[in-house]
Amino acid sequence: VWINSKTPYPEKICAMGIRASRWVTMHGLALNVNTDLSYFDNIIPCGIKKKGITSMKKILNKKISIKEVQKVIQFYFKKVFEAKLKTN
Repeated sequence: VWINSKTPYPEKICAMGIRASRWVTMHGLALNVNTDLSYFDNIIPCGIKKKGITSMKKILNKKISIKEVQKVIQFYFKKVFEAKLKTN
């Protein structure tokens, strides 16, 4: 997921993936909330030059509650997919 921010190029804030192999499917989501972006200093996102990495913290200029992000994602996941979630 790429967003347009105050930089001259889009920045990646989220990665999503799906894999199907041998009749098994896997999926994943990685959202940069309060991520230390220095880990990405030498990485070219998705191999695409002139792109960057960002986080919710950087865009909103404040630390974000992970629990609040989880609640919002779960709410909309349940709504969109008409699902019931089991959480720990």
